[in-house]
Amino acid sequence: MGLPPLLPKIDAILVLDGDGNRLAGKYYGDFLTSLASASSRTVAASSEETKSKSTTVEDLRAAFERNVQSKVVGIAARPDAAEVVTVNGRTCVFCGGTNPHGGGGQGDVRVVHVGPPNESELVLAHLAEGMYGALSHLMGGATDRTMVLDNLELVFLLIDEHCDGGIILETDPSKLASSVLLRDDEGRGMQSEHDMMMGGGGGGGGMPMGSQAQGGGGAPPGAVSAAAMMGSDMTLGQAFRQARDQLITGLAQRDGM
Repeated sequence: MGLPPLLPKIDAILVLDGDGNRLAGKYYGDFLTSLASASSRTVAASSEETKSKSTTVEDLRAAFERNVQSKVVGIAARPDAAEVVTVNGRTCVFCGGTNPHGGGGQGDVRVVHVGPPNESELVLAHLAEGMYGALSHLMGGATDRTMVLDNLELVFLLIDEHCDGGIILETDPSKLASSVLLRDDEGRGMQSEHDMMMGGGGGGGGMPMGSQAQGGGGAPPGAVSAAAMMGSDMTLGQAFRQARDQLITGLAQRDGM
């Protein structure tokens, strides 16, 4: 059964660096997910490399991404003004990137949304701008290759919060960023609890320095969070993770008293 007519459909979401290399991304539906699909035959016919050798799905995806790069190279799309190109019959809308003269966005990374040829360009632009805004927020405003690679787990979480199976879940940048940080903190918090259970339980030797300095009767566990959030050298995600870890540690120590 197909999607409702007013529900936007996404064929792929790509996060590309300035050279067109895929840093993160997902393909949905039948778009370049099997060699027998119509989209695969179209991409294969447009690339000399895929014509001359036996190809895999990953080869076809790489060829499509090279075709995208050839269309967007030198174009810098503002975070609030996505650009549109057509690649192999698909509508591709992107934000980010830099132009040869050094102008443009906040970094060389581009967020590309690929949709069917009959999909609304305005809708795709809204989706691309929302995800790019969330990515910029998570990366502290620096959407360059190095920053994205250093925080790749957040980028994949962002894609999952934004789209599931080609169906859009959320487009608001602030809500997307908050959801990503919450999921990331939950995962790290569970790992922290597991580490404490495996390594603790021996004569109170696991008490962190902050708790010792408070002398056992000081501020509630959440009070350390504010101090952690004030660290100027921390990203927002790191501050949230530290605050959560300290909260879990404080609660565990209180319950063990």
